[in-house]
Amino acid sequence: MNELYKTGYYGRQKGDTLELTLVEAAYLLYKKKLDIEMDGRTLVFEEFFTEAAKRQQYFELKYIVYKDLRERGFYVQSGVTDFRVYPRGGHPGKTPAKSFVYVRSERIPMPLSDLLPSVNAAENVRKQMILAIVDEESDLTYYEVKKADIKGSMETILPQDEPIPATMLEDRVLIWDEQASHLLYEDGFYGKPLDDERLQLSLVESAYLMEQGVIKIKDGTTGNIPDLAEFSETASSIDPDFERKYSTYVDLRSRGFVPKTGFKFGTHFRVYNEVKSLSKLPHSDHLVHAIPQDYEFFLPLMSRAVRLANSVRKQMLYAVEFTSGLEYIDIGRIKM
Repeated sequence: MNELYKTGYYGRQKGDTLELTLVEAAYLLYKKKLDIEMDGRTLVFEEFFTEAAKRQQYFELKYIVYKDLRERGFYVQSGVTDFRVYPRGGHPGKTPAKSFVYVRSERIPMPLSDLLPSVNAAENVRKQMILAIVDEESDLTYYEVKKADIKGSMETILPQDEPIPATMLEDRVLIWDEQASHLLYEDGFYGKPLDDERLQLSLVESAYLMEQGVIKIKDGTTGNIPDLAEFSETASSIDPDFERKYSTYVDLRSRGFVPKTGFKFGTHFRVYNEVKSLSKLPHSDHLVHAIPQDYEFFLPLMSRAVRLANSVRKQMLYAVEFTSGLEYIDIGRIKM
C-alpha cells in the first residue's frame, strides 16, 4: 500500500485499505504489481479486463488513455471528467493538477452540451481541458479545448453620408458607384471588386452595411426595397446558416476583426486581426465556424478542421450564440 499510494500515487486510502479504480487496477495488473481475485480465483489480465469492461462504460478507451499518460511520465487520478493529470515533476500532495482529461471514441458524436460543462469546470478551477480521442486503431490524439476572448485591431470606418444604392442579384449584392465601391473595399475590406468600378458584397456583409445605414438595397427582380428583416428572410432562404453567420459576423466586426468567407478552408469565416493594406494583405489569424447550441461534433470532421487550421497557422474557433452573447470555443491539437 505504501509503495502504490505514497510512491506511485495510485488509488485512495480508506482507513487501512487502498481503493483502486478499475482502470488503475488493470494497469497495475499489467505491470505485475498486484494479483486480483474474484470468487476465490486469481484472474489473468484478459479475464479482469473483460469483467471491468462489463462494469464500466468505455472502460477500454479509458484504459488506453490512462496507460498512455502513465507511460509518458504523468501521475493520473480520476477526476470530475475522466482523469486529472499532474504536471511533470509534480504529484498529488505536492502540486495541483494541471489538466482535466475527457476521453472519447472517434466513432461517437460529441454533443456541445456534453463538452461545455467540462470546459466550464476546468475553467472555474483554472485547469487545462484536454480531449483524448481514441481512433479505431487505438491511436491517441490530444486536443486542448478552451474559451477564447478574442480582440482585433481594425478600426471600423463607415461612410456617414446618404445610404449608397445597391442591387441584389440572386445570392449577392452589387454596388455600382465607383467611388463608393473603392471606399468600402479599401477602407473596410468589404466585398470583392467585380471590376475596376463596381463592388460585389456577400449576404452577411450586405446585411451588416444595411443595418449600419451605409447601403440601401433594391431587389433586382421585383424592384422592391426590403428592410433588414425582409432582407434577412430572403438571405435565410438562400443560405440556411445565414442567421448564425450574420450574428457571428456582427460580433467579429464589433471586436475589431475583418471576417471574410472561409469557404476554401471549409469554415464560415477566415478572420483578420487587422488589414492595413490590400496590396500587402496579411494572412488571416483565425478560422471561425458558427454552430448552434445543440450542435454535435463528428470527431473525424473536427479533427480535419483543426489539422487544416494548424497546417495554415490559424486558430480554429467555434462561435456559439447564447442569450448572454457569443462565446468562442478554441480547439487545438497538442502534444502531451
